[in-house]
Amino acid sequence: AGFGLALAWPNSRVLGANDDIRVGIIGVNGRGGAHISAFTSMKGVRTTAICDADPTVLDAKVNQVSDKQKIAVKGYLDMREMFEKGDIDVMSTATPNHWHTLAGVWAIQAGKDAYVEKPISHNVWEGRQLVKLARKEGKICQGGTQSRAIGSIQAAVKFVREGGLGKIKYVKGMCYKARQSIGKGGNGTIPEGVNYDLWSGPAELESPLRRQKFHYDWHWFYAYGNGDMGNQGIHQMDVARWYLGEDAIAPRTLSIGGRLGYDDDGETPNTQLVWHDYEAAPLIFETRGLPKDKASQAEWAKSMESPEEFEGASGVSVVVACEGGWVFTDASGKVKIKDAEGKEMPAPAPLETEDIFENFISAVKSRKTDRLYADCEETHLSSALCHTGLISHRLGEALKKGEILERIQGDALLAERFGSMSDHLARNGVDLAQESLVLGPMLQFNPETEWAEGNGELDASANRLATREYRAPYVVPEVL
Repeated sequence: AGFGLALAWPNSRVLGANDDIRVGIIGVNGRGGAHISAFTSMKGVRTTAICDADPTVLDAKVNQVSDKQKIAVKGYLDMREMFEKGDIDVMSTATPNHWHTLAGVWAIQAGKDAYVEKPISHNVWEGRQLVKLARKEGKICQGGTQSRAIGSIQAAVKFVREGGLGKIKYVKGMCYKARQSIGKGGNGTIPEGVNYDLWSGPAELESPLRRQKFHYDWHWFYAYGNGDMGNQGIHQMDVARWYLGEDAIAPRTLSIGGRLGYDDDGETPNTQLVWHDYEAAPLIFETRGLPKDKASQAEWAKSMESPEEFEGASGVSVVVACEGGWVFTDASGKVKIKDAEGKEMPAPAPLETEDIFENFISAVKSRKTDRLYADCEETHLSSALCHTGLISHRLGEALKKGEILERIQGDALLAERFGSMSDHLARNGVDLAQESLVLGPMLQFNPETEWAEGNGELDASANRLATREYRAPYVVPEVL
């Protein structure tokens, strides 16, 4: 393989010999492609190093970027070697979730600024360590929650928080996104040449694999991913919390959900309702991986549900219910507003913004953290809301629909949203009189310490899930 070889180009410059900001990108098989595209197209920025545990992927990307930039790009299998070589100023990572925090930590320890993809952490505790380290070392650290860079969403958030429709009654984030079965039987093949020890990093060296497909399907296993709420949904969770203006995790969190509609090897729920019980107004998050109904399963991706408040609109979105109406924003930045009578209102004019990657580089140049749209602490808090929702789910018990309704009937809004989820499942042929859903406990968390407190014997179990057993030497350090 050609990775690691300095490729010679006519008139190429010595790396770092000018004022360009030199970027090293880690994890380039999926989302990392967007990182490459952004940084190689940006004036005053050069991608000088690429790292991936798969040598086939690495070799292709090194040659691609070297050809595009007409400047030598170095390839590394091990990010530690990339940091040690000293030919980068900033690190950008799009690895699987279980590597996000540690890649950021190692970059900052090596004196680099860091752009860390969403979710910024695999668990609550490690995300806070990254934030503390960035502050301690004075480094710029941006999270990959790029909806914060969309001008139309910025304007909508400003409109709501300035009281444009009165008091918020609740905010609902949605990830209604097609997720079909990943199959049954596991025992997948590790791609030839992949350094599986490096790929696994902080996680255990699983053998045999519990999934058939090595890439991407790790999202649905707790050792590596955080389900779709922590995959696509983290963007909508972040926007929902942004609307509320909450700057800490919720003091109480409950989950209802399961993996329903098919029997496969995945662990994480494909259907889930999470209730974050903030004092001012609840943040509700709904994950639905099944389509509108059973008949639509012939074309899943084209047949996903819409928010009830905005029929026909995208289900990968956020709805804010206010005393004076509703606001809708989707992942593309589309904004819709209705008054209390359901009459459509004009949306506020979009604010002028930078691209999320440009915003990161602007902050790197100015050394001003407050210039970041998605400072690491913002992305940490929204990531943590995904994690606490999954903690409640993992500590829950399997119950039938009637038993769940009996336990939640004291909250009319929660019961209504559970009813909507039940109807969705019924349309997909899931009989909740026969099949069970997992009702998680309403867990109390201390928003200051970010640990579970006040739950009796459940505290120990919840807090074990709020961090992880790290596999040496891939250990996230505690930052004091």
